[in-house]
Amino acid sequence: MLKSVGISVLLLVFFCYPCGQGKSNNQVNSNTINKQGATIEERFLLPDGYNRIEAESESFGAWLRKLPLKPDGANALLFDGREKPASGVYCAVLDLPIGTKNLHQCADAIIRLRAEYLWKNKRYSDIHFNFTSGFRADYAKWMSGKRVLVNGNNCCWVAKTAASNTHDDLWNYLETVFMYAGTLSLEKELVKTNWDDMQIGDILIQGGSPGHAVIVVDMAINEATHEKIFLLAQSYMPAQEIQILINPNSDDLSPWYSLNCENSIQTPEREFIKGDLKRFE
Repeated sequence: MLKSVGISVLLLVFFCYPCGQGKSNNQVNSNTINKQGATIEERFLLPDGYNRIEAESESFGAWLRKLPLKPDGANALLFDGREKPASGVYCAVLDLPIGTKNLHQCADAIIRLRAEYLWKNKRYSDIHFNFTSGFRADYAKWMSGKRVLVNGNNCCWVAKTAASNTHDDLWNYLETVFMYAGTLSLEKELVKTNWDDMQIGDILIQGGSPGHAVIVVDMAINEATHEKIFLLAQSYMPAQEIQILINPNSDDLSPWYSLNCENSIQTPEREFIKGDLKRFE
């Protein structure tokens, strides 16, 4: 990939799928899949005894549940149109465009989802993310017509165009953030949270070059046993569409994951630990 790590002229090239794989299968419990479902909430049914955890109607969690999915069986596309095989990795793909640049990777996809949610709810001043250098990129400044001037590790805002706030403006802002942010910067922005207090919208993240990050997009609870389960989504390298991950550890529960697990959380392309759980403030 040719994505900046920090704001330096040094560019690192990574290859597709370098992280540890899960089991070589694509199995999910067919009883938890509604093939005609058009959103996360509609596509993924619950195991017996479980109910979805309530999310306020205007919350990030409720918005994530209603994200659109491509038809059942569709493969995820890379930024250049190539397909990423589903086997052993994912069972559904979000129906969201990612552009044609090699930018929309793991942390970027999470940044994008958060920004899209805030933009839809007209919370423009809440849309801000840090570059790896520490520079804070506020969308409110971008929509006023300013743009980021990058000179090595130094950045500043300069007036460039008329004020505008279309979705194209948001996307152009995000591609600039994607270029100069990543897991290293996003991990520092997020707030550490207790595993047992997981909420929809929380993130498992390991900052690095490359690091990785996945986001919780749905949760449910067994009212009798109080066991909680959750769904995970990710993008990856090179830039690709967002996928709903299988659970490589349990064909019976997959694609759901259980909070009642050991400290290690093995996802198809990365192993996390409970201490990696964070959330947006």
